[in-house]
Amino acid sequence: MTDYLYDGTFEGLLTCIYEHYYSGRADGIFRSDEYQRSMLCDCCAVETDPVKARKVYEAIECKISPFDLRRIYRAFRSCVDGREMMILKYAVLGFRVGSRISSLHGEPAVYDVQQAENKVATEIDKFRGIVRFSVLGDGEKKIYYAPVEPDNDMIEFIAEHFSDRFRDQAFVIHDLKRAKAVISARGEWYISDFEKEKLPPLDPDEERFRELWRMYFDTIAIRERTNPQCQAHFLPKRYRNYLTEMNDTGK
Repeated sequence: MTDYLYDGTFEGLLTCIYEHYYSGRADGIFRSDEYQRSMLCDCCAVETDPVKARKVYEAIECKISPFDLRRIYRAFRSCVDGREMMILKYAVLGFRVGSRISSLHGEPAVYDVQQAENKVATEIDKFRGIVRFSVLGDGEKKIYYAPVEPDNDMIEFIAEHFSDRFRDQAFVIHDLKRAKAVISARGEWYISDFEKEKLPPLDPDEERFRELWRMYFDTIAIRERTNPQCQAHFLPKRYRNYLTEMNDTGK
């Protein structure tokens, strides 16, 4: 038995799939920085190869479908344990049956990847509605900043949505868990490593606007219809740390 160890990138995973076919069967695929060695299994460090990764990328796109390539990428960005082997099994089946794979809902390999993809898709929908921006800086150097802590590595999937909505504004959506951010200006965006220490201070009027928003939220609420259980279903507590209306400190 052999475990493949990779660098945690999507290109690294695609390289592992390539090596699975051309160098030897992978019984497990793990990030090298998270792997715990076992006496029962050999391990092999797989160096990311852009050429090999591109070949697998194009093979999935052409021999399976562009839809399944997107599904695989979203599943890779999920927080599901063991997603690498799920994706490998999905790709192996896809190369055998082609684009029909997406309709084979009873296949465990398909079901597992669908579930991982759904976790990401659900969180994308939630964060499109709950991201809250604060104004930082002053004068002409103002930027809009939104800290988030998603379960999945998904901020790139909401980047286009906010970049299109805020074309005239510079903003940062900061994934605090992963120390990375979407940085956008004039309708263009990119992903970068990011630390909170790089930020300018709050705009002098920011706290006043936060207080006005909390006042508005409290005013329109109908106390008799308050339903904490229903609210928790649609907006779990783990998402509330950076919602101004849910946080009296307005952080």
